[in-house]
Amino acid sequence: MALSDTQIKQAKPTDKPQRLFDGGGLYLEIKPSGGKLWRLKYRYDRKEKLLSLGSYPEVSLKQARKLRDDARALLAAGTDPSEQRKAERQAHELAVLSTFEAVAYAWLAHRTSAWGEGTRVGIEASLKNHVFPRIGAKPIADIQPADIRQVVQAIEAQGAGDLAGRVFQRVRSIFRYAIAHDVTSSDPSYPLKPAEIFKPRTVTHRAAMAESDVPLFLHRLAQYEGDPTTCAALTLLMLTAVRPGELRGARWEEINTERALWRIPAERMKMKTEHTVPLSTQALALLAQLHPLTGHGPLVFPSPFYPGKSLSDGTLNSALARMGYKGLATAHGFRTLFSTCANEAGWNSDHIEKQLAHEERDEVRGAYNRAQWLAERAKLMQWWADRIDTLRQGAEVIPFKAA
Repeated sequence: MALSDTQIKQAKPTDKPQRLFDGGGLYLEIKPSGGKLWRLKYRYDRKEKLLSLGSYPEVSLKQARKLRDDARALLAAGTDPSEQRKAERQAHELAVLSTFEAVAYAWLAHRTSAWGEGTRVGIEASLKNHVFPRIGAKPIADIQPADIRQVVQAIEAQGAGDLAGRVFQRVRSIFRYAIAHDVTSSDPSYPLKPAEIFKPRTVTHRAAMAESDVPLFLHRLAQYEGDPTTCAALTLLMLTAVRPGELRGARWEEINTERALWRIPAERMKMKTEHTVPLSTQALALLAQLHPLTGHGPLVFPSPFYPGKSLSDGTLNSALARMGYKGLATAHGFRTLFSTCANEAGWNSDHIEKQLAHEERDEVRGAYNRAQWLAERAKLMQWWADRIDTLRQGAEVIPFKAA
């Protein structure tokens, strides 16, 4: 006898589960707690099985019968309804896990160890602010080239051309990660070429002084009345051609004065590869002069305001601005000065690039190009220090002052 809504509503729970049958294997199980659950009992491959169809009244009697009929149609076609439901659930879970946003966070987690915390936060923010609102909820396999183009062109339209280019490269990296992990089979960013989707713009390089400007700069540096560690930092930056961030974090334990070498650990390098810097006699003399001022702590260039922290990011450029070089030179520009002078003097370009820690981006060539060329680079950096002395042209050298 078929069930009715009145029977179901009037059924009361007892101390044992009850079953109200409707036909075709469908029944309503009433729990002692009062819950009313739809069940479908059926046989598949000679085994008795049970399928849950939801609870009453969320699933009405009419809906339960429809679900029963659908399940029996699957059985007639040779499909197990339980396995069909499991496959559908897995497909849904995969779709949720395979949205662009989900894959992007998996990529971020995979790459985190290669970045500093500030870098990771900046990359995540660029995706959250500009990419996820547009394509984050889409299955990554459904994203088309036009979707990506619209995302980055919208950033460019806000006047942030540099950011648009960086976001485009990050989206491209996320698709490469997705392909490598079998989440998708194609990269819709591949057909898009930056030159074809972005407007042409003038590239502004960091300001750097020319060799002819060095004598006057050295004279002004010698008369600099600011913090002596800042003056020393600018001088060592010029003598070593390292990046400002690599210099600001320098620690005394990294410097081997006997071997005249400074080993910068991988975590402070842009390309996350340890870098060895040969130190000229002038660089060693400067460090010896600086040691009485800062050698009591771990940092070579501690902040004069916040003990335990290194010089701030803007300290060196602020000092250059006070010396009259705002817009004319930057701390990073000393690398350009060194590269230009060394190349024009005929030094080996590979040695120059290694000194600048420009790691080979061609993986095949890079695998065969791990030479340090320490002896050659030591000669190069001594030549550079001697060249700086020559360029002083008699500029007054003021002894190091204690703070």
